[in-house]
Amino acid sequence: MMPFLAIEPTSQNQFRALMLFGRNVASYKLALAKALLELARDGADLITLEELAGPYSRHLLTHLTQASKQGTSRSSRFLDACKGANTGSVSEDELRSITVALGFGNVIDAFHRLGRQDVEQRFFLDERATAGGIRITVALQELASDSAAADLGAETEARWRLVETAWELGVTSSLIAYNAEDGSFIAADGARRIAVTSARAALNGYQKGRCFYCFTPVTIAARQLTADVDHVFPWALRSLLTGNPNGVWNLVLACRDCNRGAGGKFDCVPALELVSRLHRRNEFLITSHHPLRETLMAQTGSTPALRVAFLQGNYHAAKLARIIEWNAVARDDAAF
Repeated sequence: MMPFLAIEPTSQNQFRALMLFGRNVASYKLALAKALLELARDGADLITLEELAGPYSRHLLTHLTQASKQGTSRSSRFLDACKGANTGSVSEDELRSITVALGFGNVIDAFHRLGRQDVEQRFFLDERATAGGIRITVALQELASDSAAADLGAETEARWRLVETAWELGVTSSLIAYNAEDGSFIAADGARRIAVTSARAALNGYQKGRCFYCFTPVTIAARQLTADVDHVFPWALRSLLTGNPNGVWNLVLACRDCNRGAGGKFDCVPALELVSRLHRRNEFLITSHHPLRETLMAQTGSTPALRVAFLQGNYHAAKLARIIEWNAVARDDAAF
């Protein structure tokens, strides 16, 4: 079982792990997750496949307008039908029938699978054989209505945009970097710079809604944006650092007190404890086959030894230049 689950195996953690750290060969699980959260918020119980087909296919249709490639397979009759619905050659009723027939085959069976086993919590029960659909569990209904889990939809969307960008461009996501102007991750496609997804949503999964430094709760919701995207090694030292400080390797979510409060980090050198924490974060994303795996390896090194040397070298350069170190005081239990 992944450490992500072993630390705090709540329903929220298990749902997040399924979305953020499962292997993806197609975007069906992500579409199903968004549909399930939507239906559970509406108080749904038993959902027939005909009822599920609507929101499930709608999320896929939306993403197909952004990226035509939604998986690694060369062909898919179901995705072809979704594309046809977008162009008007497949009617709504036809798409619903095709979705019921072709769209749920593997995704319902594998939804709870993480690695080689299923997570303990079930978010729906498969009742296709007895009732023609799935039954939403109380755990998912509570999760969907819990304000603490409000960021799960955004995190799922962020992962979806990361994986489909890699599929669409036909390359790894090694060119993804942070755009401070709009808070997004961007990818380079030749001369183009493409906005991929919210950096906050993409970074939040590992941190589980906690500040990287002090572990106090933060949120990425637009209505109450309390999380800052922070450079662990300060942007002010960019001319001295190896690698792009706007790279994923150097970015975390921080509460405003730690980032720019009265006793905040600002342009100080991160304490070695924080450098070690950053290394653990990067290694976890790499070993869990997160969509940012290739990005992090391209930015910091192909082996653990090279990645340690990369961070050590930047710490050495930052320490000699800035001298003063900063460390956070934990304000909550360690969450990662």
